[in-house]
Amino acid sequence: MSRLCMAAAAALLGAVAGCGEGSIPGASGSAEATSGGSVGGQGTAAAAGSHGVTQAGAQDFGLFRQVLDAGKVPAPNVLDDLGFFAEHKLDYPKATCGQDLCMHGLVGSMGNMITGANCTIVQIGLNTPLDAATLPRPPLDLVIAIDVSGSMQGEPIDFVREGLKRMLDYLDKEDRLSLVVFSDSADALFQGVGIDQKTKLAGLIGQIQTSGQTNLYDGLFTAYQIAAKQQGKGRSARVLFLSDGAANVGLQVRAKLRALAKAYALQGIGLSTIGVGKEFDVEAMRDVAEAGAGNFYFLEQPKAAAEVFTDEVKTAFHALALDAKITFRPAKGYAIRGVYGTHGWVGGPLGGVISIPALYLAKRTDATASITEGRRGGGGAILIELIPLAGVPDKAIGQLEIQWRHPVTGKVDGQVAALVAPHAPGQAPPEGWFSAPTVEKGFVMLNLFAAFQMACAQAFDADAGAARGVLQALKPQVTKWLKVRADPDVADDMKYVDKFLDALVKLSAQTPIQVPADPWPAD
Repeated sequence: MSRLCMAAAAALLGAVAGCGEGSIPGASGSAEATSGGSVGGQGTAAAAGSHGVTQAGAQDFGLFRQVLDAGKVPAPNVLDDLGFFAEHKLDYPKATCGQDLCMHGLVGSMGNMITGANCTIVQIGLNTPLDAATLPRPPLDLVIAIDVSGSMQGEPIDFVREGLKRMLDYLDKEDRLSLVVFSDSADALFQGVGIDQKTKLAGLIGQIQTSGQTNLYDGLFTAYQIAAKQQGKGRSARVLFLSDGAANVGLQVRAKLRALAKAYALQGIGLSTIGVGKEFDVEAMRDVAEAGAGNFYFLEQPKAAAEVFTDEVKTAFHALALDAKITFRPAKGYAIRGVYGTHGWVGGPLGGVISIPALYLAKRTDATASITEGRRGGGGAILIELIPLAGVPDKAIGQLEIQWRHPVTGKVDGQVAALVAPHAPGQAPPEGWFSAPTVEKGFVMLNLFAAFQMACAQAFDADAGAARGVLQALKPQVTKWLKVRADPDVADDMKYVDKFLDALVKLSAQTPIQVPADPWPAD
């Protein structure tokens, strides 16, 4: 069971009232970049001229939502913290560090939402002064591999065809497109056709038909072979891989898919994967995207295919940084309990390193932006939970450092930020303390993720009463927070808290609701 810290209702509402915009003290104290720029430690809202940055990997938690929409209880492996946080946009201070990538180290300290026990979090934010609309990129060789097995027949393949056609409008004139279709085996429908031949491409896309079973490996291998053949100096190559099912013919070993993606990523060929429907292998598609330094999407509704295809072209082909490494060392008054919102953490209580293969421009530019076509996307956060150690008067929180490699020049850049709080470890005021309003949202996100994760695990262990107890403890606290700070992401999350509770009642209506004990006892 993950150990996370949550915000208690009274404390959370007190923090909102007492730490409004313009009255919150700064968290960073001092911050400097190795190349002479500055790292922001404060800020209260979206900064004009700055754009969000997202990690490669899962970009949504759509499968989790789809299971709840169907009135069922999700299995524990369905919810992923990287994908969950990616659907929550957080506004950071202006990107004025003087580099293409700016790091913001923010801090919050409060009680948890289930028992009120105190905890401290460090929230790592990344943004950029660059804009996708003006950011140049090299000509692209894009290879799309589409599952055309029999289960894709009807509405799914219709929307995929529509999405591919719409995507053509977002590609540049020097780009080239190849399309691989796979079922029992894989075939190239066309290769290396220039985008200046849109009419021809649209006609070929319209010819896609469905039949047969699902050979994932053959589809991916064939796409990579074409991408490698077309890869040339001054051009970039990328694969988009879409499937609605688990492999049932051909090579069916997950590790082989991951190894294939990792090998081609080292050759500079990125990969993004798209899952459709209820039966696909979510872990395989998610893992292979991360190994391929790309994104994973789940399409809850086939009509979202057009949005995903165009999002990839507009943002994910603009890698801002490669091989990013974020090091965190806590000060002597704290130890690390957990790190969330990334799969790249390696470390322990006294520090560690987060490794991220690639960072991209995010789609959404504002946390208040409306949610379209059921997908939120374009967000993300990395949260480090700290254990306050008693008897240490030092107000230092710790030190963050980031280094990354520029995707074009290969130059290594970096920044350093020292984090402090106005109080000693574990001595936050009863109403809590946040270095910026966006950390409050990060705290609530962590609340929601942990409650969902705990409820999934408890229901899986046939303890529906405990699962209901966790969600019912969380619900009124987040509801009160939303009355003070309207937020479209968190409001949408709450719909799924209700759907989860409804599904648990159907699962075991007679099971007594259990008041949860402290889910994160001190180590």
